[in-house]
Amino acid sequence: MMRKLIRFPRIIVFLCCLFVIPVMLNAQSNIVTNGTEQNMLSWMEQQFNNKTIPPFSFQYNGQASKTFLKKWKFKKTPLTSVREGEKGFQYTWTDPKTALQVRCEVKIFPKYQAVEWVLHFDNLSNSNSLQISDVQTIDASFQFKNPKEIKLHFADGTHVSKADFNPREKTFAIGETHKIVPESGRSSDNAFPFFNIASTNTEGVMVAVGWTGTWQANFDRVSNQSFQLKSGIKNLDSYLKSKESIRTASICLLFWQGEDRMIGHNKFRRFMLENQTRQINGKPAEYPMSNSFNYGDPFPCNEYTCLTADYAIALINRYKQFNLLPEVFWLDAGWYTHSADVANNKNWANTVGNWEIDTVRFPDGLKPIADAAHKVGSKFMVWFEPERVIKGTKWSVEHPEFMLDAKGADAHLFNLGNPEALKWLCQYIGDFMEENGIDYYRQDFNMSVDNFWEQNDEEGRKGIQEIRHIEGLYAFWDHLLERFPESIVDNCASGGRRIDFETMKRSAPMWRTDYHYGEPIGYQTHTYGLNFFLNQTGTGVEKSDKFTFRSSLGTSVVFNWKITDKSSNIIEMQNCMNEFKEVRPYFYEDYYPLTSYPDMTIDEIWLGYQLNKPSDNSGFIVAFRREKAAEKSIQVKLSGLQPNKQYKIKNYDTQEEVLKSGQELMNGYTLTLDQPRSSVLLKYAVAP
Repeated sequence: MMRKLIRFPRIIVFLCCLFVIPVMLNAQSNIVTNGTEQNMLSWMEQQFNNKTIPPFSFQYNGQASKTFLKKWKFKKTPLTSVREGEKGFQYTWTDPKTALQVRCEVKIFPKYQAVEWVLHFDNLSNSNSLQISDVQTIDASFQFKNPKEIKLHFADGTHVSKADFNPREKTFAIGETHKIVPESGRSSDNAFPFFNIASTNTEGVMVAVGWTGTWQANFDRVSNQSFQLKSGIKNLDSYLKSKESIRTASICLLFWQGEDRMIGHNKFRRFMLENQTRQINGKPAEYPMSNSFNYGDPFPCNEYTCLTADYAIALINRYKQFNLLPEVFWLDAGWYTHSADVANNKNWANTVGNWEIDTVRFPDGLKPIADAAHKVGSKFMVWFEPERVIKGTKWSVEHPEFMLDAKGADAHLFNLGNPEALKWLCQYIGDFMEENGIDYYRQDFNMSVDNFWEQNDEEGRKGIQEIRHIEGLYAFWDHLLERFPESIVDNCASGGRRIDFETMKRSAPMWRTDYHYGEPIGYQTHTYGLNFFLNQTGTGVEKSDKFTFRSSLGTSVVFNWKITDKSSNIIEMQNCMNEFKEVRPYFYEDYYPLTSYPDMTIDEIWLGYQLNKPSDNSGFIVAFRREKAAEKSIQVKLSGLQPNKQYKIKNYDTQEEVLKSGQELMNGYTLTLDQPRSSVLLKYAVAP
């Protein structure tokens, strides 16, 4: 929020230069497909059938699935719930002795040479199953052709620092391994489940893990050409009760070829937008430009614990007066009962669980604020944190049957794995949104959760609480998005700690880190690192100077301006809004880093990146000279341009324009900033 077995045999995948997708090699076939739908279907058939070891693994009663799976009853059925451009099948393997069924739902995306799958386990018998453990949603080896090097490109997760989402690179020696696991039960807490495995032989694979709990990924360069990936839920060692079913993590692979690894990154970004993210009226959801309500004002209030309905409406009208209307008015924490009781040491954080509106400050609820926002043409978004329930609050007292406890915790965990609790929550939040005119839903999660799951698992059922909770989270968000088809979910968990393949299908992090609010160097780094993998992220900005504001550019932003402060500059704020509107669409296009250092957080460097729109050969260059950067000028090489075309480049600060050929810009273009701690914004377009 705004604050804060035995191992499975390796499946071999050839990543073939000049071809579009890899091929799985087995005893029956050795073909290379070219990316058409029919050939991709053939490829999928080779990997998931009753004669081949599939690219996943698990142990059942201590035995590796490789030793028995081909003996189980096999069935294939088409998936019916697929989007345009997708094709999919459900593959099942059923044990004839114990009636345990493994379901693997697989989808292919021929346009992007991508595939995803998710594993389910079903106990079809009338008794408990045997023990299921070491479940790897993917257990595969990629075979590269004569690579000089194999590198793993990844990023930090969030740990509330400048280095949140800082890009990382690891070159593997033969026999070298690397393991990545998040912390606290949140999927991007100090780890990030998106990767690019790249060979210097112009080929690679993008990987995304979908699990909003504790996943793990193990990378191993087995030999010169072979690189192994194993990934799945870390904590699962359980039997299933009669008729019980569970789902596990999902995995996505996208194959790419080319001299530049950014081909893979940009292909993946477009794939996510077109085939994975939230769609509204047939188009990817556009996450908004927002304004807050004078955040944290005045001391000792924090967040919005001193906000009243009258003041909120007055601020909306003030924004209209100054021509600063956003797409969304954003109400964060502190609108609920007791959160404003500062005399008794109450605040936004220690009163969650009192999910009733403070009628002293909002006598008619939040609907009048929503109405005022709608009247000026904006939408209304409200913050919730339903999973963390402070002990002694209303939900804790009235619904103890919905709560999980953990040793030493001051809060309960609302048990989304309890079907009755989940049903109740869906109804409660859905009705609340409808009654109060709330357009967009914002969910936070400020707690470690793995200890709650671990301490509440039954004997012999390790991991079941986690699975049920994550299943419930997905079901809850899916319910809201179905009930409100033009709504969006803003995913916050202490700032960006639940970013993964599954959450990005349903949401986006509009406040991607709780790192020091508004500090521009960190924000530049966060933008730089996240955009290698994802388009749809956002952050906040508190100042309107260009260096600070441009550090927060992206597909979404919340302006935490104090428009009642005499030091505020209305003209600067208007300029920021207009500039954001112009640059934002380009974050949905291709992204290229223009500067690169092992540590992107230091003050002695320039940081720059390019946003390129291939459809009309236009784009932006965004660059920052930091405080201790000694060089007034740097040379950058642009990408994705037409060498023989002439480009007009406009400087948004000086209004100067120059003409350069695409070839000149790709060979090297000089950026100059005379003063430290300054920025440059350039737009280029094909000259008429």
